[in-house]
Amino acid sequence: KKIWIRLIIVLAAAILFLMAMAYHSLKINPLPDDDLESTAQRIVCLAPNLTEILFELGLDEKIVAVSTDSDYPPETAEKTKVGTFWQPNTEAIVATRPDLVIMLPFEQQNAVAETLQRLGYHVLPVKTEKIEDLSKAIEKIGNATGTSTKANELVNNIEMQIKLLQAKLKSTNKVRVLWVIQPEPLRIVGRGTFMNELIELSGGENIIGPTIQKYPAVSSEELIGCGAQVIIQSAMDARNIAKQQKTAEKFWSKFSNMPAVKNNNIYVIDSDAVLRLGPRLPQAVKLISGYLHPDIFKQE
Repeated sequence: KKIWIRLIIVLAAAILFLMAMAYHSLKINPLPDDDLESTAQRIVCLAPNLTEILFELGLDEKIVAVSTDSDYPPETAEKTKVGTFWQPNTEAIVATRPDLVIMLPFEQQNAVAETLQRLGYHVLPVKTEKIEDLSKAIEKIGNATGTSTKANELVNNIEMQIKLLQAKLKSTNKVRVLWVIQPEPLRIVGRGTFMNELIELSGGENIIGPTIQKYPAVSSEELIGCGAQVIIQSAMDARNIAKQQKTAEKFWSKFSNMPAVKNNNIYVIDSDAVLRLGPRLPQAVKLISGYLHPDIFKQE
């Protein structure tokens, strides 16, 4: 009898444990997108480009916190900061008592998202790796925040502006572009990246062919004879672009046979304004198009 009683107790305990785990799992698993609260009142956003989308959708009063990297529009300065894009602060996020946390699905943010989900918070992962992802991202955020109408209007507006720019570039020849993402060591934009798409949308062609890495490191010798007509270099710090421009011109002067150097077509650009895949995409395309086809955009 004692053995059977012990077995029954152990079995009952195991059943209760499994039931608790099942309930806990049901509670913390992220809800499908369509089931997220469309009336979220306290939103935390962990990515600068997604923060821009939220502001464009008129949700600024509902945003309680953003990443420290979120600096546009200027109103983001008034928001609580909850860590960087690469290192979100879980404790700081929880302290804001959010009912919706919007993030990008990559390793560092996924780890934070898993912790938040275990604590019962709603987390909305939004993918924005390619230009085709942008419309889906805006619509997804719109559905989750009760701003679907505004989201559709924003998507249509972005697509219309891109089409107008494409029409201006329709009869132009492709310009060979070298996009430098990092000067030391020299690392450039490869194919399969958002920036490569930006080059193509702007009437250009990436000088580098398919590579294993998205941003391959290259030696100076490898660039000899690449035939780049325009060199674009992402600024490392938006506060001293003029200084970086002079440094870039000095560096590239040793490639005197490169068409971009001969014609002084070297441009250091504000990375944040161009490389955030968000509502400012048409402005980014227009800016790069102006460097590649100045005759078309010189009056603008």
